[in-house]
Amino acid sequence: QLQLVESGGGLVQPGGSLRLSCAASGFILDYYAIGWFRQAPGKEREGVSCISSSDGSTYYADSVKGRFTISRDNAKNTVYLQMNSLKPEDTAVYHCAAAEFAVWTTGWGTPSGWGRGTQVTVSS
Repeated sequence: QLQLVESGGGLVQPGGSLRLSCAASGFILDYYAIGWFRQAPGKEREGVSCISSSDGSTYYADSVKGRFTISRDNAKNTVYLQMNSLKPEDTAVYHCAAAEFAVWTTGWGTPSGWGRGTQVTVSS
C-alpha cells in the first residue's frame, strides 16, 4: 500500500523558512513524480512543485519560483521542499503526492498517492 507522510510544517513569520519532508513507503520513488500540492481555505488546490523520478526534472508554480526548492533522496525514499522567503499567501495545508509529472504541469489528473497534509502558517 502506497503511503506518504509529511512533516515539517508550522508557524513562521513572513520572510522566514521551513523545510517540509515527505517519507514514502509501499513503493519506490522511481515510478512516480513526487511533489506537493497546497490548499488554503476557500481556494482551489494548487500544484506547488514536483520532481521527476526518471531524470530529476523539476516543476515549480510561478507563485513559488525562486523561493522554493524541491529535492529528493531515493535511498531514503524521501522528498524535501525547502521554502524560503515565505509570505502570508503561502499559508495552506501542504500535501505530498505521487503522480504523473503532467498532473502538476497541466493541473489535470488525480494523484496515485496523497498524504494527510501538514499545516504551514505564515503570520507575524
